[in-house]
Amino acid sequence: MEIGDADAVTKAALERIADDPDMPDDERGHSESAVTEDTAEALAYLVDPFDLVSEVPGVELAQASWSSEQISYDPDSPEWDLGEDDGAEDDEEDVLG
Repeated sequence: MEIGDADAVTKAALERIADDPDMPDDERGHSESAVTEDTAEALAYLVDPFDLVSEVPGVELAQASWSSEQISYDPDSPEWDLGEDDGAEDDEEDVLG
């Protein structure tokens, strides 16, 4: 997933935290700090992994986590060929077979 406006994601997460009547004040401060420092944390407040897979037959969510990484993306660069994988599958094939 590409986030085009990290500030908007952070703002939306802060609004959700502020609007949560069940969140204790000490947790609210910690949550606000976390979403301000990390876009993945902000996204985690906006997207519920359970909601993403709850309707998929045969899938039961056991655990979910988020991570993010800042990259420089140039869609015109030959280094960014969307048809190419990152090599992880090639490594698996070498091990399997």
